[in-house]
Amino acid sequence: MSPGTVLLLGATGFIGRHALRALAHEGYGVVCGVRGEAPEGCRAMRVDFARDHDEAIWLPRLAGIDYVINAVGLMRETGGATFEALHVAAPQALFRASARAGVKKVVQVSALGADARASSAYHLTKRRADEALATLPMPWVIVQPSLVFGEEGASTALFAMLASLPLVPVPGGGAQTIQPVHVDDLAEAIVRVLATSEFDRTRIAVVGPRPLTLREYLAILRRSMGLGAPHFVGVPMPLVRKAAAIGGKLPGSLLDRESLAMLERGNAAPADDVTRLLGRAPCAAERFVSARAARALANQARLAWLLPLLRYAVALVWIVTGIVSLGVYPVNESYALLERVGLTGPAASIALYGAALLDLAFGIGSLVMRRRAGLWRAQIALIVGYTILITIFLPEYWLHPYGPLTKNAPMVVAILVLLQFERSDG
Repeated sequence: MSPGTVLLLGATGFIGRHALRALAHEGYGVVCGVRGEAPEGCRAMRVDFARDHDEAIWLPRLAGIDYVINAVGLMRETGGATFEALHVAAPQALFRASARAGVKKVVQVSALGADARASSAYHLTKRRADEALATLPMPWVIVQPSLVFGEEGASTALFAMLASLPLVPVPGGGAQTIQPVHVDDLAEAIVRVLATSEFDRTRIAVVGPRPLTLREYLAILRRSMGLGAPHFVGVPMPLVRKAAAIGGKLPGSLLDRESLAMLERGNAAPADDVTRLLGRAPCAAERFVSARAARALANQARLAWLLPLLRYAVALVWIVTGIVSLGVYPVNESYALLERVGLTGPAASIALYGAALLDLAFGIGSLVMRRRAGLWRAQIALIVGYTILITIFLPEYWLHPYGPLTKNAPMVVAILVLLQFERSDG
């Protein structure tokens, strides 16, 4: 017999996906509140936290719902997805409707740090929703996770990437305090509070067994990935703050002023409550990465910085080639080469300067374009075309001691690698 039906908000997110699996494992029926398609294993309910800010919208949706879990959250505002809408307005309407509908319990996935000392918009808005829930005459639990580890998590990808670098940069001395918790422990905690009244109307910190410095955590991740001992480089905090200011203007960046401020504040709490809830100590960071997953995580982490580095190198080749062709290399010698290909007069000028501008465009596009699959194909086609023409008209360049043509092969392979790893969504 099913222990009840759960409305899970944020089911397609990192935490929500793991909570869904844990709920299914315990036999709960799950309704997933989603904007798009629901994950496998649950029934879809169309919701939009950016717009659904009236409890009257939520009341009919809660018919037949025993429990509500709100795992919706965002680290950066984009368009209509604002902290005010997703962290405050929609949850407050949902919570009020849940109380009116007689829902047995609401579990709010908040964040460690959403307290009286909160200063970031993320923490402040999470706290406002928490406080609203705490005033309602119904059973509720506010789950406050620390930094969450999971192999598909965005923050995990960032920290693993940093840990995989030959020289591992840390802000200041890397003494910032964190207490990472494995996402499976968090998902288990979320499900367990549904079946017990021990933690009703309380906030529970879901953290790892002990606090770590950022430096310690990165060292643990690096060793877990089989990459050996790290070589740390302390980055002066003024430079880190400038980088955070720049990161705040870049789409998708996890580093901005607020995330840096949250890191500097520290993120730790006693593990007593989560240990009692789970009936065991939470997983230690040393056991986050299984032997089976270590190699894949290490490869993913290294690709996270190697692919951008390769892209910048390819862009540099095109940009330098374009600048050199515009006049740094003697123009008369360029015309002489074009003449051997059969181009003279205006046609030669068009070919010379047009090719130079195209090279510059390829280089700049490699840096700024978000969807680059077509660009990589065009670059490969141009290099192959150049190689065929030079082979026909200037075959002696194959025997040049500097290898101007043989170097086209690794260039094409580098671009082909970028093409293969290009995400379909840019």
